Amino acid sequence: MLLERQAQLEQLDGLLAEAARGHGRVAALTGEAGAGKTTLVEAFIGAVAEGTRLFRSACEDLSIPDTLGPLYDLAREARWALPQAIDIRQGQRLPLFSDALDVFETKAQPTLLVIEDLHWADDATLDFVRFLGRRISNTHILLLLTARTDRSEGQMRVRRALGEIPASSVARIDVPLLSEAAVLSLAGAAGRDGDAIYRATAGNAFFVTELLSAEDETALPASVRDAVVARAERLSAGARSMLDAVSVFPRRADAWALQDLCGVASAGQLAECVANGLLEDLGDGYAFRHEIARRAIEMMLSTSHRRQFNQRALSALLEKGDVATARLVHHAVEAHNLEAVRELAPIAAKEASRVGAHRDAAGYYEVALRQADSLPVAECADLYERHAFELHLIGQIDEAVAAQEQARTLQRAMGNTLKEGDSLRCLSRFAYLLGDRTSADAFGAQAVALLESVPAGAELAMAYSNLSQLAMLAERLDETVLLGDKAIKLAERLDRPDIICHALNNVGAVGQWLDLATGRQQLARSLEIALEHNFQEHAARAFTNCACSEMNQLGYSQARSFLDRGIDYCVENDLATWRDYMRGVKAQLLVRHGRWDEAAAEALDVITNDQATALVRYPALVALARLRLRRGDPSAEPIFEEMTRFLERGTELQRLASYAAVMAERAWLGQIDKAQALALIDRAETLSPTRAVFAELASWRQLLAPDSDPGDTDGMAAPYRLLLAGNWLEAAALWAELQAPFEQGLALMQGDEAAQRSALEIFETLGARTVAQHMRDIMRRNGLINIARGPRRTTRANGAGLTQRQMEVLQLIERGFSNKRIAEHLTISPKTVDHHVSAVLGKLDAGSRGQATAAARDSGLI
Repeated sequence: MLLERQAQLEQLDGLLAEAARGHGRVAALTGEAGAGKTTLVEAFIGAVAEGTRLFRSACEDLSIPDTLGPLYDLAREARWALPQAIDIRQGQRLPLFSDALDVFETKAQPTLLVIEDLHWADDATLDFVRFLGRRISNTHILLLLTARTDRSEGQMRVRRALGEIPASSVARIDVPLLSEAAVLSLAGAAGRDGDAIYRATAGNAFFVTELLSAEDETALPASVRDAVVARAERLSAGARSMLDAVSVFPRRADAWALQDLCGVASAGQLAECVANGLLEDLGDGYAFRHEIARRAIEMMLSTSHRRQFNQRALSALLEKGDVATARLVHHAVEAHNLEAVRELAPIAAKEASRVGAHRDAAGYYEVALRQADSLPVAECADLYERHAFELHLIGQIDEAVAAQEQARTLQRAMGNTLKEGDSLRCLSRFAYLLGDRTSADAFGAQAVALLESVPAGAELAMAYSNLSQLAMLAERLDETVLLGDKAIKLAERLDRPDIICHALNNVGAVGQWLDLATGRQQLARSLEIALEHNFQEHAARAFTNCACSEMNQLGYSQARSFLDRGIDYCVENDLATWRDYMRGVKAQLLVRHGRWDEAAAEALDVITNDQATALVRYPALVALARLRLRRGDPSAEPIFEEMTRFLERGTELQRLASYAAVMAERAWLGQIDKAQALALIDRAETLSPTRAVFAELASWRQLLAPDSDPGDTDGMAAPYRLLLAGNWLEAAALWAELQAPFEQGLALMQGDEAAQRSALEIFETLGARTVAQHMRDIMRRNGLINIARGPRRTTRANGAGLTQRQMEVLQLIERGFSNKRIAEHLTISPKTVDHHVSAVLGKLDAGSRGQATAAARDSGLI
């Protein structure tokens, strides 16, 4: 009997009908373990209209997920040879996923794709979900997913994946626990004590079912585990041993494997397990009715029995052949078969890395390295090096450094100068990603010195390009070009397009200050090579540098195009580090365009990502610092402090310039000493390779010290040059054309009375409360009268009985912030935010956040 699921079934029916009309969607069923998600899926599938193409799959609770496991399941049902497709596409995911879309999409009839237990998915599968979700709206496909709502890492990754699909393409459907009335109804039909069952289960559907099947209704089991174990104890000895054997197989056990494990008696034993409601007969295999039940039985096994059953499972799977390496590794690990782990884990890692499942590849290398002591030194060093590379791709840079240091130590012990030099180059890169410029320079120089002592090869070419990159990042233009050219010439002789691509990126990035047209061509060529050869990290870096170059040239529309394309590329290729860096740059662009709420949301998403390194966080910090400063938001100080700490580890102009600009704005607003800000500007000026780089800081210096000499303005972007020459009117007009309202306001502020009043209006419209108040002070000092006072929020807030903190919370509610985000924004606990939100709703007599916002707007509070 399926109770309290009619609304969900009707919603799924509607989504499938929409898909049949060519408006595909992703439907995500979420609920706690045992809530009844699979039962709901079965009921929906059982009632779908004839003619619907149905393909089912599920993720397994393996030690490390099976790379693209669900896609293999779907492909088998669709009679699509996925292994051959992967070979043809050379592991490139986007073409492979495009092939999958062609296989599953047909205009003749709707397609229902099911992936259950997505919280156990590998990265590549989540990328497939993202890929399909971002293209599904114009298809005849309904992608039905199930996932738990626990706070596990897997569930968080599912939430992030779904969050990167357009909201209009995702329908989130909650599968709640059964109500007390539903439990009482089920218990009444079975002649059981419904009140007692509801108290024990809180409405968990699977637990309810187990208790309704319990023999002793006077002593209810205290947990699902106890209920399952109690039922298992009723089995004969042979059937119970069979149940134990099945429990070591995540998701399902193939019939042939069980026969190999348990012999000719297996059929009768399996039949007994099925008859007692513990296993389901799938035709060609057997599975527990729920993962909760499987885990309950597996956890009852002693260590020796668990190892024994897993070893027998491994032997059966190896003999059968054509079994996913991930499944073999799982059983090898559980069997504590170290020899098999050493052999299989590196193979699984390479398979995962090939299709971009870098997190899973790193996990397999970690498993393999637990047995490193018994491996030959060269093989061990290679594993550490591969592990380091995968770790750095997923943003775990500290761990990557440790693994690379291990590789370097072993390479030095073997006297392998070539490999040791390449390790030093990798360490240079990792140190830079951690924000440690000093170590990056030192490692980079050591790498070149060591590699120049042996015959020149690809390692030396890449080491030259690494130094060229470091020079580029420090704005040392001539050095960048010199080293980049050396790398390109050597790489061309060696036919290494990856190194050519990397070096072109460096010289193209500095080309914006030397020869803009040539620089753009070099960056475009670098991006073209990267995309053509699937050099994913090089492509991400090319997108980033193309965007930043256009930002520096005030080519905002071109920058936005590169950022959008680059972020999409990184999302679909699981390049979290580059994705978050570009999102920070995008937040800065949104600040320029006056889209401050969007900018804050983008920046906060990066900053709240625990995996983001200091370097990756920095662009987002810049955007958030400017917003909080201008809005007068609380908790700006921690952002300033983090920026300061970052610069203590090594100063680069691109980071120093943005920091100096923020500090100059603070000084202009009277928050810090002007001399401190001017000293930072002077320091940045000494590092600027051309006057063009110094344009924004020159304009801030003029605001802080109006009598100072602006210096040479040749090469500076037009609005800065005009403003420094005193032509505020044309400068403001150019900023308006560029859709940069705050900068337009700063230019108008330096004009006549009408211009100053226009500037004040711009600042008020943007919500730049601190700046608007400073503008009023300037206008009063200039003798202007009848200055608009702006919204008198304090008076209105007092009338509503809101405290200052509650007013801050209300403003963030209006901006669409969740309680978690409000807590992060105000640096207070989520529980405190809950209290403040409740108080705000109560004082505004509002039943929801939307009603509170409407009431606040009506009363002029916001």
